[in-house]
Parts: sequence; structure tokens; C-alpha cells
Amino acid sequence: MTTYEIDGARFTGFDGFCDEISRQLIPGIYWGRSLNAFNDILRGGFGTPEGGFHLVWRNADLSQDSLGRAETLRVLRAQLKAATPVQRPLVLEDIEDVLRGSGDTLFDWLVMILQEHGPGGSESEDNVTLTLLGSDGAEMEP
Repeated sequence: MTTYEIDGARFTGFDGFCDEISRQLIPGIYWGRSLNAFNDILRGGFGTPEGGFHLVWRNADLSQDSLGRAETLRVLRAQLKAATPVQRPLVLEDIEDVLRGSGDTLFDWLVMILQEHGPGGSESEDNVTLTLLGSDGAEMEP
């Protein structure tokens, strides 16, 4: 199985995450740079191996911080501007959760998307596995 590595020390924020994914997983391939587009990449056909792959996310603890509540709020506010009338209440609910200090962050969403494409996930046939490593090199719980 092919292994790819991303490094939370090389990026901050969602735009930086997207840049890192582009460099490491699908160099030279255009993608939508959104959570939905990231989900699509994991299905294969965008340059990632059709039979799946293993992703090692180094310095994931740094990413947990840089993709935390502040960045989640920034991305959600941008989404709100482009939201359809049907999407708007859902985005507003996510914004309210972040402002209350509850709910998931971008980091959480990205990890959940990755897990959905791996063992036990609803799209496990994509055979994507994930290892999160902290700055100390120790494996982190997703």
C-alpha cells in the first residue's frame, strides 16, 4: 500500500492544509479545496491510488491547533456568504456551536472524513488508513 505523509509543521489553516494535500497526495491536480472535494479525493481517481493508501499526518497536534475553533469560524463565515437558502441554517448552527466553544472543528471534520474511507467507515471500500502522530512522534488518538 502506498503511504503519503503530510506534516502539520509545514502548514497552518485550511488553505495551508489544502496546499499540503495538493503537494503530497495529488501534485498538479486541480480540486475544489473544500471538505466535499477532499472527501472526493479519498475515493480515488484524482491521482491517489485506486486500491487505497495510508496517510501519516505528522505533527497532527499542531494541526489540531491551527485547524481549531478560530480557523473553523473563519471558514464557516466564508461558507455562509456562498450558502444557499437550504444550507444557510446548517452553517449558522455550526457557527453558533463554534462560538459556544462546542461542536467539531475543521481538524475533527478532516479526521472524520478520513476515517469514513477506512476500516469500519461508510466508504471503507476506498481503503484509506490514517495515522496521527504528535510533535513528540507518539501516535495520537483520532
